[in-house]
Amino acid sequence: MNDTTKVARQAASAPVEAALLPAVDVIEDTGGITLYADLPGVPREKLNLHVEADTLTIEGEIAIPVPEGMEPTHVEVALPRYRRAFTLSKELDAGKVSAELNHGVLKLRIPKAEHAQPRRIQVAVG
Repeated sequence: MNDTTKVARQAASAPVEAALLPAVDVIEDTGGITLYADLPGVPREKLNLHVEADTLTIEGEIAIPVPEGMEPTHVEVALPRYRRAFTLSKELDAGKVSAELNHGVLKLRIPKAEHAQPRRIQVAVG
């Protein structure tokens, strides 16, 4: 899996919007990879995950409620969205991605494709 977060990939006709890069941890095991992305302030309804060709894209819009009639006096998060893209290896099965969002942490599980799974070869006697 290659990290391609430096350049936002969008169609030439679409304007490129500035976005925060979420911190991401990637853990690989024999069955695939697990990706943890920090997305504080992003509700499930504002989270968009998609795979196109070999690119996995994570996008989320921050939704921090401000009481009616009030405005923040200090804002440290000036951009209201997260965006990060990854190039997936051909060894991964992008059709079987599972996702879970819990307390601002997105957990993605991407299993290895069947052909990339380790397997034991039986040896016949004779």
